[in-house]
Amino acid sequence: MKAIVKSKPEKGIWMEDVPMPQIGPNDVLIKVKKSAICGTDLHIYKWDEWAQQAIKPPLTIGHEFMGTVVEVGSEVDRVTVGERVTVEGHIACGFCRNCRRGRQHICDHTIGIGVSKNGGFAEYVAVPAKNVLHIDDRISDEMMSIMDPFGNATHTALSFPLLGEDVLITGIGGPIGAMAAAICRFSGARNIIGTDLSPYRRELARQLGATEVIDPTKQSLKEVMAKHEMVGGFDIGLECSGSPAAFNDMVNHMYNGGKISLLGLLPQHTQINWSKLIFKGLTLKGIYGREMYETWYQMEMMLTSGLNISPVITHRFNSDDFQKAFEIMEDGNCGKIILNWE
Repeated sequence: MKAIVKSKPEKGIWMEDVPMPQIGPNDVLIKVKKSAICGTDLHIYKWDEWAQQAIKPPLTIGHEFMGTVVEVGSEVDRVTVGERVTVEGHIACGFCRNCRRGRQHICDHTIGIGVSKNGGFAEYVAVPAKNVLHIDDRISDEMMSIMDPFGNATHTALSFPLLGEDVLITGIGGPIGAMAAAICRFSGARNIIGTDLSPYRRELARQLGATEVIDPTKQSLKEVMAKHEMVGGFDIGLECSGSPAAFNDMVNHMYNGGKISLLGLLPQHTQINWSKLIFKGLTLKGIYGREMYETWYQMEMMLTSGLNISPVITHRFNSDDFQKAFEIMEDGNCGKIILNWE
């Protein structure tokens, strides 16, 4: 079968012919219809410091995908051939302390599809049946293929109550930040203010429901706060940029007792004024993946109740044109990019 493989420890990925995956008794085989490119895939493509530490070539990449079940293992009883499904990309062990207390998303022994084992940028992929999700028929194939990042946005945004709150989203123009803006709007936030350096992505965030989006190098948050009659500061912060400057700006403009969800991966050298954090009484929550499987329930309910995040998908390519898709992704003037495998 065809698969997009990180076959060499250098920049790039390659379409190759690889053996069909074999399933075990508790696995299913999925014929992939659509997959989506993630920032993690871009790291692997660029072969940056993180990728060099995390990835062991050769590896079929890709963890955002959907398709049709074509084979099930002998012990599988809740998934059947022919079903349209998507997949939770984190495989939890099921036995560690966190798994047994309902925190599978921070399992001690997580295996990542497309990172630690062969993934879904391929014609077929084998996954544990327990990771398979059946999704409402009203949700399109394209939406199903981006449920993984949509889940990141949902986990980030819904970690704290939003009704009537003023929300600041740093890195709002990235696909997850933009989807988080849509979730905040859907959930009753008052003002959703975002910062992003990219003009293209600032416009994308506006399309998805942000009240106002600024370039933080040209406009201050204090001006925006005054314009929207925000006297004390932001109630909720969603950090999606991974930028130390953006994170510090967020801390400086939070209201006392405010709450911050940290999704962006801040570099190790990040410094903050801990006194501000302490004296303001701020709450910080690290966000990793999706809460299994409550976040998936929330996503499905929002999508079937009127939430529209379709503008976040900006480009579509045949899987054979993956190189062009990754070049656009590297350039940054895009939202989510879909690869079609049929």
